[in-house]
Amino acid sequence: MKTLDKNYWKNRWQRGETEWDAHAPTTPIKDFVDYLAAQKVDKNLRILIPGAGSGHEAKYLLEQGFENIVVLDWAEEAIEKCRRQMPQLPDSQLIVGNFFELKGAFDLILEQTFFCALDPKWRPDYATKCFDLLNTEGSVAGVLFGKIFPFDGPPFGGSEEEYRGYFEPLFTIEKMESCRNSIKPRQGNELWIQLKKRVG
Repeated sequence: MKTLDKNYWKNRWQRGETEWDAHAPTTPIKDFVDYLAAQKVDKNLRILIPGAGSGHEAKYLLEQGFENIVVLDWAEEAIEKCRRQMPQLPDSQLIVGNFFELKGAFDLILEQTFFCALDPKWRPDYATKCFDLLNTEGSVAGVLFGKIFPFDGPPFGGSEEEYRGYFEPLFTIEKMESCRNSIKPRQGNELWIQLKKRVG
């Protein structure tokens, strides 16, 4: 089993092995951001993108007027690429670090390829960490892979039943359904999630 630590991801970036990079915000995330903008959601919403990679989703959020974004990645190379893409973001919003050690309070955690890149043993801890990082009315939204893959990841797949086991104790599951607007290479493989932090 691979050790999916900081060195693993650093080496992937240095070797240019970033097959997950869609070179643009994927359709489900883009459509969700468009929906937020159309609903005139507060543009000061504090948003976290863990495992932000090249930062396409963050860049699109900025273009729509959402500036209170924190991008996080273990690989310095990824954050440096984000910095080049989004020079207007201050260093305090560009973090090289471990998601599980992050401190802060957020209104929205945007999930795009991060959960599926974690060793599956960390999935219960991911759910707990998201809960801890979110404000009272906070939520998680994004995509998870909804299929078991016939290869050793990352990425790692899974099932809706499995994911509900992690999230239902901590979140109200507003949506967990097959994505109808996945990009072509991922069609039929993704679940769209919207999870609201449980209070009390």
